[in-house]
Amino acid sequence: MKTSIIIPAYNEQARIGKTLTTYATLFEEKKIPHELVVVLNGCKDKTLEIVQEIQKQFFSIHVINLKQAGKGLAVAAGFKDALTRENDFIGFVDADMATRPEYFLELIQKIGAQDGIIASRYMKQSQIFPKRPPQKEWGRILVYNPVVRVLFGIHYKDFQCGAKLFKRAVVEKIASQLTMQQWAFDVELLYLCKKNKFTVTELPTVWYDQDHSKFKLMSSGASMFRSLFKLRFKR
Repeated sequence: MKTSIIIPAYNEQARIGKTLTTYATLFEEKKIPHELVVVLNGCKDKTLEIVQEIQKQFFSIHVINLKQAGKGLAVAAGFKDALTRENDFIGFVDADMATRPEYFLELIQKIGAQDGIIASRYMKQSQIFPKRPPQKEWGRILVYNPVVRVLFGIHYKDFQCGAKLFKRAVVEKIASQLTMQQWAFDVELLYLCKKNKFTVTELPTVWYDQDHSKFKLMSSGASMFRSLFKLRFKR
């Protein structure tokens, strides 16, 4: 059973090397058929050069270099690229290694009969290091999650965690329908799964918050809400 893991990367020269090396090493040691599809999007640093150097050591690494920035854009491009090769599971994970490879491996091991499985930072058994600031928690609980539920009728503890895995048939069905290039990408993905009657479950995970996050509470939060209403209007 082969797994394709999409890794969107935007100016990740400081972290991408460790992420790729750690993921590739663990999956090779455990003899798990896999590929890592790194999708650069709008990079202006040396991310590409670093990835190309690591490719010399790990032949499971593929690279796509997009000029335009956007995580949703990058994941959608990675999905379509992965579909050109044989695989059983296709998923994605953030480039900062907030989800360590052993916890992404749990998604593969526990997907079972489900069509998809998503890592969740907010279930009872989940762990986050270090603990998140209260304003992020209350914003999610009191505002963001209720808005998503009202607009789209989907119910998860964690829509935005950057570690998700799907069976190939799911990606074959929805990859061409993805439209959100940045914020609200995860919500659109899960909403399309619902519309197509795919079953997606949540799995508690261990999450390591990283420095230099590209999420800024006020500006990014406002963009996320605008994207949600834009998506609702489209769908």
